[in-house]
Amino acid sequence: MTRHLTRRRFLGGSLAAAGAVAGASLVGGGRSSAAPSGIVDVIVVGAGLSGLAAAKTLVAAGASVTVLEARERAGGRVHNIRSPKVGAVLDAGAEFVGPTQTHIGALAREYNVRTIRTYNAGDSIFVSRTGKQRVPAAAPIPAIADLGEAGAALARAQADALAGFPVGEPWKHPNAAYLDSLTWGEYTHQIAHTQTARDLVQIAMSAPISERPDEVSALFFLNYIAASGDEQNPGTLVRLLSTDGGAQERLFEGGAALIPLRMARHLDRHMVYNAPVRSIAYSDGIATVGSDAGVHRARKVIVAMSPAIAGQIEYRPGLPAARAGIHRGFHMGAVSKFAAIYRRPFWREKGLSGQAYGAGRPIDVTFESYADGRHILMGFISADAMRRLDHAPESRLVTECIGNFVDLFGPEAADYLDYGVFKWDLEPWSRGGPTGVAGPGVLTRYGPALREPVGPIHWAGTETADYWTGYMDGAVRAGQRAAREILADLR
Repeated sequence: MTRHLTRRRFLGGSLAAAGAVAGASLVGGGRSSAAPSGIVDVIVVGAGLSGLAAAKTLVAAGASVTVLEARERAGGRVHNIRSPKVGAVLDAGAEFVGPTQTHIGALAREYNVRTIRTYNAGDSIFVSRTGKQRVPAAAPIPAIADLGEAGAALARAQADALAGFPVGEPWKHPNAAYLDSLTWGEYTHQIAHTQTARDLVQIAMSAPISERPDEVSALFFLNYIAASGDEQNPGTLVRLLSTDGGAQERLFEGGAALIPLRMARHLDRHMVYNAPVRSIAYSDGIATVGSDAGVHRARKVIVAMSPAIAGQIEYRPGLPAARAGIHRGFHMGAVSKFAAIYRRPFWREKGLSGQAYGAGRPIDVTFESYADGRHILMGFISADAMRRLDHAPESRLVTECIGNFVDLFGPEAADYLDYGVFKWDLEPWSRGGPTGVAGPGVLTRYGPALREPVGPIHWAGTETADYWTGYMDGAVRAGQRAAREILADLR
């Protein structure tokens, strides 16, 4: 009977009726489109790219939707900030886009957000425990010939990620139990035997996910490699780590956050901000969602959050053991982004690309960026270095990062115009970044629960994507997939 009534309400057109959810506090200018009973078809928890992609898909199909966002803004881990002195727009979170990332690319075109190519001429700098060396920027890290055994070790990792790898379902890999019993550090020691080779293989992991080698399952990161493609193009380390032809090929003019901000503006009457969700209860075919902006009811719920923080919500009845295990087993990477703004790109004059990789102090990866006519050096602070600086005064973080740029690119780096910094570890609705990461044993024990609905609750977020998990494209893919699941049920 419940399914029959749901189908009639969905197909009968009444779902598009405008009105506030009963008992809801409409905050931030948003409104909700609800059925006369005050029960919408779908509540989306989280207005990051994944939640917005789900809401957009549902609204386009005629469903009534309410999006509950804990922050006062949309975008989640895609966020623009302004530097304090010159007011330059800086990407505080996700920034780059590259080949096979067609879902985020389609949204960028739809919302008129243009891309510019990441500067990739001259040499990059590789920093190891034995010092630093210049390497051609055009050559992806796996192709650096003069690092000897490192190339063979990276080729082995690539082969393991290609050999019939079940993308998005790594627990189905024939060697899943063994690979999931290893950390990436242990796996690295098996495939590389010199310190330089181990350093490079470990950087290949830490650069994209901001974690130490002993914090990440080898199976998890092999899936991360395999996911760096699409249904027609297998994932490769070259695509994952490269600039030209890779995931860092282009950046968004005006900042990547323009995409979710424009999506949210389009969905304005469905949006409720400053609405952290505290509880989700369901019975008799109806979910009741308790938030700081009131109580909302729906037939379905999409939780578009990282598994690492989705467990903060109270679920009634309680979640199955496997889903609870997913929440316990994922954790967020420790990361901050630091950007320094300069009058001119002095590193180019030295034949440098502005890119560096390796054992930085405290920055481990850098890129040249660009905003408002100004050239920028941007760096990631990750893992232990980030945890050390989490609660340090901002002045100390700035001093250390500028000192790091001086070590890498020369004394001109000390003459900066302005800077920007964003500590994702201290952001209460993300608790780190860039993505949720699984430690050893999690995927083989609990992996199938990553996307499996629980009652009326469906799961989105970039961590649940098949391809480009951890990236903006994966976030969009995951949101659209969760919306399709619900539409199939409602029809």
